[in-house]
Amino acid sequence: MTDTIAQNVGIDISKAHLDVATFPDGEYCQFSNDNQGHKELGKWLLRFDFDRVVFEATGPYHRKLEQFLNAQQLVYAKVNPRQARRFAEATGKLVKTDRVDALMLARFGALLQPSETIGKTQSIEELSELVVARRALIKDRTAARNRLQCLTSSLLKQQVDLRLQQIKQDIKTIDLTCEKIIKSDDTLLGKAQIISSIPGIGPIATKTMLAEMPELGSMDKRQTASLAGLAPITRQSGKWSGKSYIRGGRANLRHALYMPALVAINHNKELKIVYQKMIAAGKPPKLAITAIMRRLIIIANALLRDQRKWTENIT
Repeated sequence: MTDTIAQNVGIDISKAHLDVATFPDGEYCQFSNDNQGHKELGKWLLRFDFDRVVFEATGPYHRKLEQFLNAQQLVYAKVNPRQARRFAEATGKLVKTDRVDALMLARFGALLQPSETIGKTQSIEELSELVVARRALIKDRTAARNRLQCLTSSLLKQQVDLRLQQIKQDIKTIDLTCEKIIKSDDTLLGKAQIISSIPGIGPIATKTMLAEMPELGSMDKRQTASLAGLAPITRQSGKWSGKSYIRGGRANLRHALYMPALVAINHNKELKIVYQKMIAAGKPPKLAITAIMRRLIIIANALLRDQRKWTENIT
């Protein structure tokens, strides 16, 4: 008896087009990357009985497609471009064209069977966009403050001061809008209340966790740490053993957990004990802080899974 390979669909996304291919059948078609093209893609996909649609995360170019697939309740996997490229190289496919990439992604889905991506609701989509905008404003504020220290012209100083005032107001407006979005969505509000109950996690980190990891509450602790890029990667070969390190994952989420970890070290009794034990054992402070970051995201996932708030005996 011979096992058959399940049909998978790969989509290579560009600003203007969607190049779509199937594996193992090898069917191919191209559609425009707009609402009309998405509708035509939906009709084309009805011809096939497939396991999943696979595409790379491409920033603004994949968002409308992802919303369409989510609305059609189609199973899809959004994969890391670097992982997809390395898969292509491992299979000996060095040629890179849109059609080849689409077929490669379909083959990637069939052979590696990546996990289904949890689609974002409209509320989370709006929250994500605002969180990204807030992050950009924080960078602008830092740049403006640094520039202000180097200026001697009173006119330029005045202009930078005005810019800083505007940034402050924009951040405040975004924060208020984020709060309104969360309060208007019962599911988001419930999640926010659970996450923010963890000592160390404040409003900004809560918003970021909701926006960057909608999967929270549906994974095991290893998947949670890996998705956040906080799972230690072991290096060992024969008798040689190198230092473990973290890599990949969702960098913005990882960055957002740094300050909460510092706060938790001082104000979360249980995590404070964990940190002190690691330091007493000779672990570098940076490694110990990373361990606290990992614990915070794992705890948040466990609490959301169990639908309960933090208690001091959770760990």
